[in-house]
Parts: sequence; C-alpha cells; structure tokens
Amino acid sequence: MCDKHQPSINKKVKKRYGSALEHGKAHDQQHKWSRRDFMRKLGIAAAGAPLVLGGTPVAAFNAAPLLAGLNASDCDRILVLIRLKGGNDGLNTLIPRSNDEYYNIRPSLAIQENNLWALNDEFGMHSATIDLQPFWEEGRMKIIHNVGYPDQNYSHFRSSDIWASASDSDVEDSSGWIGRLMEINFPAFMDAPPVVPPALQIGVQTNQVFRGYGTNMALSISNPTEFYQIAQSGQLYDTSLLGDCAPDQELSFVRETANSAYRYSETIRDAYNNGSNQASYPGNRLAEQMAIVARLIKGNLGTKVYMVSIGGFDTHADQAEWHAELLNYLGSSVKAFFDDLAAGGSDQNVMAMTFSEFGRTIFENGSAGTDHGTGSPMFLFGPESLGSDFVGTPPDLENPGPYGDPEYSVDFRSVYSTMLKDWLCVDPTVTDYVLGQTFEPISGLVPPGSPAIGSNDTAALLGHNPDPNTPGTILLKYAIKQRGTTRLRILTTSGQPIRTLFTEFKDRNSYTFSFRPSDYFLPPGEYIYQLDTGGRIYNRTLRF
Repeated sequence: MCDKHQPSINKKVKKRYGSALEHGKAHDQQHKWSRRDFMRKLGIAAAGAPLVLGGTPVAAFNAAPLLAGLNASDCDRILVLIRLKGGNDGLNTLIPRSNDEYYNIRPSLAIQENNLWALNDEFGMHSATIDLQPFWEEGRMKIIHNVGYPDQNYSHFRSSDIWASASDSDVEDSSGWIGRLMEINFPAFMDAPPVVPPALQIGVQTNQVFRGYGTNMALSISNPTEFYQIAQSGQLYDTSLLGDCAPDQELSFVRETANSAYRYSETIRDAYNNGSNQASYPGNRLAEQMAIVARLIKGNLGTKVYMVSIGGFDTHADQAEWHAELLNYLGSSVKAFFDDLAAGGSDQNVMAMTFSEFGRTIFENGSAGTDHGTGSPMFLFGPESLGSDFVGTPPDLENPGPYGDPEYSVDFRSVYSTMLKDWLCVDPTVTDYVLGQTFEPISGLVPPGSPAIGSNDTAALLGHNPDPNTPGTILLKYAIKQRGTTRLRILTTSGQPIRTLFTEFKDRNSYTFSFRPSDYFLPPGEYIYQLDTGGRIYNRTLRF
C-alpha cells in the first residue's frame, strides 16, 4: 500500500490533495462519470457499439468540428491527434541521460543507459519506443519539452477539458478549439452541412476538442452494415424544441450524435472500402485505430483532423512495466501508420501530434509509480520536411516548486497556434479568436503550408438573368463543387430570410433555378438570394 510511504529521497515534497491514490475519495472524485456514462444510463448503448470499421468504433464529428471548416481550406494537409490518456510520464519517455538529479530522485524508476536509445548526448528515448528511432534519424520527428499551462489543475477531467478548450485554467468552456474554428468559418453548417466529416475520432468516447457551442457527435451502432442501413432511412431527430436544462442538453447531444451518422455514412463507407492497409500493424488498441485512419486517408475521405487515443498512463503504481508497454504501443503504432501511408504515397501531408492532460511528478511515490504532475513533452511525427529537433526548455529538476513539480516551459496553446497557422493554414486573426488570445507560433516547429493554387470552395453563385422564354421569371445560377445538402433562400436587404426556394441534396454540378417572384408573393424591390451548402453561405443582390 502507498499510504504509509514517502518519496525515497530526503527532500520534503507536498502532494496536491487529490493527485495521488492515497488521497482516497478526493482522488476518486477526479475520475468522475462522463457523457458516455450518461448515455449508457439512458439506454443509448442499447443501439450497440459506435460505428465499427475493421472491428474498431468510429465517431464522426460535425457542426463545429473541423469537418466542414478545414475541408474548405486551401491547405492540403491532415492532422492526427494522438491522446495519451491519463497523464504521460515525460521523464521516463524522454530521458535526461546526462542529468544526475534524475537518477537521484528516481532510484528505482529511472531509465538506465542500457534501456534507452540516444537522441543526442543529453537525451534519450525509452527503448520501448525503438520503432521511433528512424523518424529521428530521417528528420521526421520534433520534440517539444515540458509543455503545460499556468496554474496547473491536477484533475484528469478538468485538465483534459482545459487542453480541449484551450482556455485558461480558471475558465470553464464547454467548446473545443477545433470546434470553435468550424463555427466561425461555416455558419451554415447545421442547415446545409457537407457530406465529408470534418473530423473523426476513432474509439468509443468522444472528446470536447471537436465540440462547438452546438456540435454533433457520433451515433453508436454495432457494425458498418447496420450503420449504413439506419443512415439511409433518412431519419433525423428534432432538437429544436429542447431547452437549456441539463437533461434536455444531454438529449440534444444524443440526437445530434445520431444525425451526424445519417449525414456521413455513405462517405465514410466509400472511403473505407476504397482504401486498404499496406503495412503490418501490431496487435494493440492504438494500432487498430491508426490503421483505420490510414485506410480512410488513403481512401480519400477528405477529413482534415483525426483523433485516436490510448489510455493507461495514470501510472500511480507499478509504473515501470506498464509504462514501457504503453510506449511500445505508441512507437510501433506510429511506425506502422506512416509505413502504411508511405506505401500508398499519402504520407507527405500528414502530421501526427501527441498530447496528454498533464505529466507526472518528478519524484517517485511509495508504490513504484508517480502521481499527477505538470508539464510533459509533446511529439510530432511527419514528413522529412518536418526535421528532427528539440523545442523549449527541459524541466528544471533541481528547482521544483512546492508540490515537487518544475514549471512548464511551453504553453500548449502556442503549439495549437502553430499547428493552426503553419500546418493547417488558418488565418492568424481567426487563430487568435479561436484561442481567445494571441499565442505566438513556435518558429520552425513545422514547415509552413502554402495554399494551393485555385479555390477549393464548396460552391459558387454564378449570377442571374431574366428567363428569355418565360416573362416574369429570373434564372438563378449556381454551382456545387462538393455534394451535400443545399438551401436557396430569398432574404431582405437587412438579411432577414423571407422565402425558402428549396432545401435539397445536390450532387456536384452546375444548376439553374427558375425563380418567379409572383409565385412567392414578393413585391418588386431589392432582395438578396442566398445559397447555403457545405457549411458555407453565399450571397448576391437581386432586383426585380
């Protein structure tokens, strides 16, 4: 038992209440129930597991996720988020091999020289990650030291929310940084969404990172065939009459989850069937998820952001064996994933980024483990243009704070800012708004993207003219570049919708709508006709 043991060094270290197993109920409270538990209690799980591809659940995000937003970006790049759930021990992942203090404060857990591979004279990686060595040697791996945020919260759930929302630790925000981006760029997403999911999470539990202020999540069903059959029924659940109280909000979440599946089923199915895996993946949970992502990317799904996750990093006890196994899963899965992409020629525009809600204490506890800490390294894996290097300042092991944790050196939101601006080509003004304040990008972290020549917009209003064959009729012309739900409306010059001409699913093509104002009881004057599709809004002025 760990409740009677002290760290095996002579320094006096306080433990933040609730951060360690020995704190009993206070620690248990940090493992509160989740929305998934809520859904189970409501019987939602009776619908089965989430959409399953290759035996692994898949959750499709819309509304605020990156689905629509980044799909319309001119930047032809993909970001894969790898969540290390539970709080990864950075010191035993990235080992300060020349630092005597490290071996002093971790007499039993420190990784010895014969159990690591060298990055340089100062740092090495746990030997369990040996599959990552080629990434470092080939210039495809960046390491960001000691990433965290001010006023660290040691609760798994609260800290996870902070990382997902990109908020300050004293601000509670139910939305996510990717979700907010989509709501800004795609105001018509809910009414005329695209058919390509902007973001996909592989696995059972959805994550706040993709949640906007009105987001859809994933439908839970047992297999792809059932998923497709249900989706083709076309049934959508009404959320308009639900209120702001907690039960109604949770019911709204579940209904929107189902609606997402209907919209995306055919696209996901086609991409999965069009792609194939061309690498040998290890037999672990993370590898299964990454194999699906690789297959969807190679099947040209068009989604710009994916998330996979691996749990078990809350290593309060018996850390050495468990942590090594998890690191092996990470290294071998990342290698197989990029080998697979390379075999299909799809690896040059894909970046993978790890993150965890916090690190671990630099001191051992009495149970051969570590407790909730502060900063932890982040890792980037990508094409040769990424380069191999270190960013930030390593943790200062000789000058920890009152709780035994060194101060972080890199704010995680600076990493987010860099990935948005430089990798995904998001305008700096939009990035600053999404993150709530300005975080300067980290120079040289990733190769800056260049927008592709031409427009990748989802539609265009081509103009209008009188119908020469039918007096009193105006031909409204438009083009759809990405198939999906499309709505055409007439608005007043102040932007008030007054007539809906149609709401239909349209394939890629050019169209003409014959508009006869008298059929809609509209008097002569100036109006706006508005096209909503792919989450975007297009307006032109019309006089008759």
